[in-house]
Amino acid sequence: MSNAYEAAYQRSLNDPEGFWGEIAEDCHWFKKWDRVLDDSNKPLYRWFTGGMINTCYNALDFHVDDRGRGEHLALIYDSPVTNTIRKYTYAELRDIVARFAGVLTNKGVTKGDRVIIYMPMIPEALVAMLACARIGAIHSVVFGGFAAKELATRIDDARPKVMVSASCGIEGQRVIAYKPLLDEAIRLSKHKPESCILYQRPQEHAPLTEDRDSDWEEGMKNADPVDCVPVEATDPLYILYTSGTTGQPKGVVRDNGGHVVALKWTMKAIYDIDEDDVWWAASDVGWVVGHSYIVYAPLFKGCTTVLFEGKPVGTPDAGVFWRVISEHKVKCMFTAPTAYRAIRREDPQADLLHQYDLSNFKILFLAGERSDPATIQWSEKHLNVPVIDHWWQTETGWAIAANCMGLHFFPVKYGSPTKAVPGWNVQVLNAANEEMPPGEIGALSVKLPLPPGALPTLWENDQRYIDAYLKEYPGYYKTADAGMVDEEGYIYVMSRTDDIINVAGHRLSTGAMEEVLSGHPDVAEAAVLGVHDELKGQVPVGFLVLNAGVEKSNDEILKEVVAMVRDQIGPVAAFKKAAVVKRLPKTRSGKILRGTIRSIADQQEVKTPATIDDPAILDEIREVLAEIGLGKTGR
Repeated sequence: MSNAYEAAYQRSLNDPEGFWGEIAEDCHWFKKWDRVLDDSNKPLYRWFTGGMINTCYNALDFHVDDRGRGEHLALIYDSPVTNTIRKYTYAELRDIVARFAGVLTNKGVTKGDRVIIYMPMIPEALVAMLACARIGAIHSVVFGGFAAKELATRIDDARPKVMVSASCGIEGQRVIAYKPLLDEAIRLSKHKPESCILYQRPQEHAPLTEDRDSDWEEGMKNADPVDCVPVEATDPLYILYTSGTTGQPKGVVRDNGGHVVALKWTMKAIYDIDEDDVWWAASDVGWVVGHSYIVYAPLFKGCTTVLFEGKPVGTPDAGVFWRVISEHKVKCMFTAPTAYRAIRREDPQADLLHQYDLSNFKILFLAGERSDPATIQWSEKHLNVPVIDHWWQTETGWAIAANCMGLHFFPVKYGSPTKAVPGWNVQVLNAANEEMPPGEIGALSVKLPLPPGALPTLWENDQRYIDAYLKEYPGYYKTADAGMVDEEGYIYVMSRTDDIINVAGHRLSTGAMEEVLSGHPDVAEAAVLGVHDELKGQVPVGFLVLNAGVEKSNDEILKEVVAMVRDQIGPVAAFKKAAVVKRLPKTRSGKILRGTIRSIADQQEVKTPATIDDPAILDEIREVLAEIGLGKTGR
């Protein structure tokens, strides 16, 4: 089939320099690049070497000064937890960012210095990120409320000159004081930041530490606005530590040039967003989705981005997403499937949705966890718009596979994030590093070079980058996901490679079993993992979260799901054990902590993950596992 997607995809692989060089013309450069793709230091490829650029200029000043769109709405801050809505034009946001860049400059921050940002979902978090980019400083955003010990490891790795934080964050109904966590992290860290800038929120006033801390508002009164500093296209923009790291964290580096080029292009090509549209990524600035699609990509594009401080349920109810979409005329939303599962669980018939006018809403994108068909079908039925699963990672910075809605819409195949996005040469490899034919399961990998915007390396550790991602399959980037590509080029991400379980010699995907369980009408969410078994090596165990208002007994539902797996996957799966739980342990970004559950079941020592949303849930899991005869001593 000849279409814009096929043309773009083929050109991106056959002529990457022509493809990306042309796209880069749409961005602002202080100096054009010498080479689009620099392959002189393989496997460490670099994009747009010799070019001089500024990320903040492309996000703000370009629209104000070059395009005359300063009065266009840049940012809508919607916070149901504080009952606040604030709106900023591109000119207003540019002026605030330029002034805060002056605050950082007054603290001695210059090009190449690191700044750690430890903030909740408030506009000041975006301001701090963009202000760093404005002066060529490298920011590292750490999820607000993250444990002090984990924050300390990131301080020691990034060695920031300055910390930027807020007095508190708000999680649902709870106010979380940040200052004690910040103080403890600095106490624990070997590296001591020179100063901390604190934004005081009305909900919590934090005392300032003498000779170290300063007040955000006071700093803004005494600062002059600062212009953008040109940086090399290959200079780092930010460091983002991968979630759940222990010991020495892995700092994913994003460069300036390739990042601007790729992300700006994706807004239209993948998400079909134009500059007059309203876009909403319901994530957190502490995660990669927040970096790429709350802050940078929408502002590069010049559209309006929504910053949401709240939860899909409970702030105040399971209708809050529909209220935000309706009130701000959102065209396209991007969130994790777990958010829609939570809504479906609370409001299975989507009764709250019918209170709102969603006529401007055109597309829903899901990513972050595998999107089970039941969640996609429920969303399609009630929203009556395309629901698009797409696949990417912290390291890649943007989608590896997607239904590119701005290029060509392909029929949705449930369980597949559609096809490889232009720039990504996705191959399925076997253990011998050989490309496998369609339909065969293997290691999903990307042939080098990775496209612009993907990680060029890890912070100050090229060798660790090579060892972690490029060594196992020479010439390819290892995604650590297992899957296959079908005859039509649709990619299927079956599970993480460590979630392929071996049951009596049969390699089975836990993701495929989760798909079956999620298809039960009373199941809101499901997780399947392999636990140790003396006879079979491993056996699958399922965990179910049920919809609100279910009338059947748990035993009845468990019998039905066991029969469904037997029917749809076969007796070979040996799926016999399952349990109903109130909720599943997850990271704050919505990923289910399957490895932690597996460790409890296998009676291994369990360290509570730093990224866990609610540590108390692990005790509930222990009790449930004990009831089904697993993990009795796994404390």
